[in-house]
Amino acid sequence: MKKLSARRRHPLAAVVVLLLALAATGGLYAAFAPASKAQADDTAQSLAIDEGKKLYSVGCASCHGTGGQGTSDGPQLVGVGSAAVDFQVGTGRMPAQQPGAQVPKKKVIYSQAEIDQLAAYVASLGAGPAVPTKSQVSPEGADIAKGGDLFRTNCAQCHNFTGRGGALTNGKYAPNLEGVSPKHLYEAMLTGPQSMPSFPDSTMPEQQKRDIIAYVKTVNSSEAESPGGLALGGLGPVSEGLFGWIFGLGGLIAVAIWVAAHTAKAKKS
Repeated sequence: MKKLSARRRHPLAAVVVLLLALAATGGLYAAFAPASKAQADDTAQSLAIDEGKKLYSVGCASCHGTGGQGTSDGPQLVGVGSAAVDFQVGTGRMPAQQPGAQVPKKKVIYSQAEIDQLAAYVASLGAGPAVPTKSQVSPEGADIAKGGDLFRTNCAQCHNFTGRGGALTNGKYAPNLEGVSPKHLYEAMLTGPQSMPSFPDSTMPEQQKRDIIAYVKTVNSSEAESPGGLALGGLGPVSEGLFGWIFGLGGLIAVAIWVAAHTAKAKKS
């Protein structure tokens, strides 16, 4: 009897065996499942790069070189990152129709999936700014007043204080920001396309970019108020001065003619 009782299992033995089995299963999952997911992600990225390279060879290589090294007709793309590609191609500026002082915005000819593939290929040529996420570009909860201060300090010299754009030197211009998506506004600040300076996160943190986006979207919305009355398109002193000369001076001339016509001398004659 003593021998049999000595061999009797402890009541917690079954629980211990079950826990060991679960641990082993979890270990196997941890060992294999993440690796499979990572492998799938790598495969998808490789396919995107391969497809992007095909698109690049057809639509971009003639100006930017077969390996993105640049030519006399187009700048180097090594290190520009996926954000620059997403902005330039996503706004229709690239592929360019013809060389000029500045490449204008036009109809987009690639789908977003193709733009993503092009961006993946160019990003593979060298590290650069990545396409921002939705949370990075969302103006929700941003400080609009602070964004206005930042915009007037860093952007209004070219884009006008309401973002309506303006002329620059040698045929260049700052485009109108009305209707531009938050993602493209963020990418423009991040990459500095054409004549625009770049504002990386080290110079202008992500939150400040979101504040500027919130200001631009608000001041150009249909609900924006003009405390000064007639906004005249928000184009600034040029349109306001022209309005003053045409209507103000014209009104003064009309008043002067009326006064002259109603003087005593004019009535006698």
